[in-house]
Amino acid sequence: MEKTTRYSKKREAILMALRDTEGHPTAEWLYQKLKPEHPDLSLGTVYRNLTLFREQGQIRSVGVVDGHERFDANTADHPHFVCEGCHAVIDIPGIEDDRQVERAVSHTYGFAARHHDLTVYGLCGDCMQSQSKA
Repeated sequence: MEKTTRYSKKREAILMALRDTEGHPTAEWLYQKLKPEHPDLSLGTVYRNLTLFREQGQIRSVGVVDGHERFDANTADHPHFVCEGCHAVIDIPGIEDDRQVERAVSHTYGFAARHHDLTVYGLCGDCMQSQSKA
């Protein structure tokens, strides 16, 4: 039996806030952004709804950066850049995610590989500039 989810203004606000940012926010960032409009919002409510959205396929986790899980409303496969200086998570369009990886893993190991995540780590332009001034 499929579980139905009731409508909730807070749930809708969390999802809209995530969809309205090009960043890859944490639950804490979403909580701080929405708390002024929703004074009775709890951090636990934000986490529970992010888990629900992820289970429903409406959002994805892009991993843990600097100890905090980061989320993305863009569920299409696309690569990310993570700055090791400021911890920004940035979409990097134009870099194709090579489907050969899934084929190679499936063929070599006999797995049914469906997708993979490409994340590149390094320093963003601002952090490179800051380091060169130091």
